[in-house]
Amino acid sequence: MFRVAVVGSGPSGVYTAQALVQQTAVPDVRVHVLDRLPCPYGLVRYGVAPDHEKIKSLQGTLRTVLEHERVAFVGNVEAGTPELPARRLLELYHAVVYCTGAAADRRLGVPGEDLPGSFSATEFVSWYSAHPDAAPDGFALGVRSAVVIGVGNVAVDVARILARGAAELLPTDVPQGALDLLSGSTLREVHMVGRRGPSQAKFTTKELRELGSLPDARVSVDPAELALDPAYEDPSELPTALRRNVEVVRGWASAPPSARGRVIRLRFHLRPVELLAEAGRVAAVRFERTVPDGAGGVRGTGSYEDIEAQLVLRSVGYRGTPVPGLPFDPARGTVPHAGGRVLRDGRPSHGEYVAGWIKRGPTGVIGTNRPCAKETVASLLADAGALARREVAGEPLDVLRQSGLRPVQWPGWLAIEAAETALGASLGRRSVKIADWAGLLDAAGDGRV
Repeated sequence: MFRVAVVGSGPSGVYTAQALVQQTAVPDVRVHVLDRLPCPYGLVRYGVAPDHEKIKSLQGTLRTVLEHERVAFVGNVEAGTPELPARRLLELYHAVVYCTGAAADRRLGVPGEDLPGSFSATEFVSWYSAHPDAAPDGFALGVRSAVVIGVGNVAVDVARILARGAAELLPTDVPQGALDLLSGSTLREVHMVGRRGPSQAKFTTKELRELGSLPDARVSVDPAELALDPAYEDPSELPTALRRNVEVVRGWASAPPSARGRVIRLRFHLRPVELLAEAGRVAAVRFERTVPDGAGGVRGTGSYEDIEAQLVLRSVGYRGTPVPGLPFDPARGTVPHAGGRVLRDGRPSHGEYVAGWIKRGPTGVIGTNRPCAKETVASLLADAGALARREVAGEPLDVLRQSGLRPVQWPGWLAIEAAETALGASLGRRSVKIADWAGLLDAAGDGRV
């Protein structure tokens, strides 16, 4: 039996497990998919917006892999802790593949960033996705104006959730506490602001168009501001995806005014320089006007504008965080590797591998993780002959329990699913996520052994 631990049960981890059990070169592979949370699926469960049900349906595909006879889900087990250091995993498994993602957010690095009322988009997404580490009531939505800094898909997601009516979120699995706060929101304006123009924004056209389809919100764009983008007047030379983005924004800029309630203001060529306070909380964001620098970037003009905001969400990218016991490149936010093989002092570390964002950085879409995982598994299989000769300890789950850990296995996760269905029924809704550690572990019941 060839034992592999995959650390992380998001798409990169599950695709790694799938590639391992589908290959035939090493037929007797057993894969344990470890996760520090008692629930599988990673960012598909805790990062995809609740109103994106088609993307969330990917859980069905991931589920099929985790129910494979040679794959076992092992939740509530955190690798890299004193109870389970990296060296201990190598005593239990012939190979370990780390698929831990990039959970930290990038900072703006401007004065006032840590004022009350200023958050990362990651924190907001975790809150409305019921991540058990999220503050249950950390967001005061009795505000007039919010600023979302960034023009990627995550920025679009949080702007859309802020602008949606609570009735639109009622059929989703958004936790009840978040739904209650969103129901009482007094927000009237959401400003989504980027330092460059629409032809350089990172959102996808499908995500962007959704902003214009909200029944109780309208999109506002200033044509004069868009004209600062060199490609705005004639986007025909742009790649197809960027050209379509510009065309969508052009359509909004020329559309007649709408009477819909909330307004989403798309702002471009503005970069944040300071968050301003009033009564100890954020009250506005000061931006500097930018213009193209002729080399694909922008430069400041020395002209400034303050945008009122009692809530600020920064969405300027993710970063990987160090995995205790593994080397780490702080500049790239990744583990050094060659073809997925972890490198220690420039040389492959016997039996240690990486896949997903911790391997390549926060790039690509969910599907990008599949070829990334296959590359890593190919490296692992090439090493399998040497790895299989190494002695490993007894049954890993027995050793984990002896160390004081209480893994949540697949039956425990199924019990959590059933409890969330029952919670939704009690609230007159569909399945509703349990949002706290105690509730999740209690629901796991006998599956936590």
